[in-house]
Amino acid sequence: MTQAEKISLFLLRISIGWLLFYAGLTKVLEPTWSAAGYLAGAKTFTAFYTWLASPGLLPIINFLNAWGVMLLGLALILGLFVRLSSWLGVLLMLLYYLPILDFPYPDAHSLIVDQHVIYALALIVLASFRAGSAFGLETWCSNLPICSQFPRLRKWLG
Repeated sequence: MTQAEKISLFLLRISIGWLLFYAGLTKVLEPTWSAAGYLAGAKTFTAFYTWLASPGLLPIINFLNAWGVMLLGLALILGLFVRLSSWLGVLLMLLYYLPILDFPYPDAHSLIVDQHVIYALALIVLASFRAGSAFGLETWCSNLPICSQFPRLRKWLG
């Protein structure tokens, strides 16, 4: 990988990481935040999103959403478990995209593609190019004894 490619991946990783980290942090720090309104307004797969918003499940969804987004962002910022967190982020972006999609319009200013699709594609790039090795902790962590004992762990680090 050239220096320019490493810098590009690093900047993409850090910017998406910060975006996710800050989005999660604001949810964690806001005690009244809830995904209920977003889920209740689902235009597609309404039964699924209504189920996620059910009283017994909503507190779990709120916790997983807020902390999950924040930890995904932190993993990207640190360059650790980038591959795993990127694929989880793609899944999350899909879960964010589907309820707002009134095909072919995800919002008033988009046709099929909106920011969730762009974020998902950027996360696929990070996962595909082992972006954690570009100025991240992946290289350091992959040299730890635990990675020697569990070589498959290296697959998910960067």
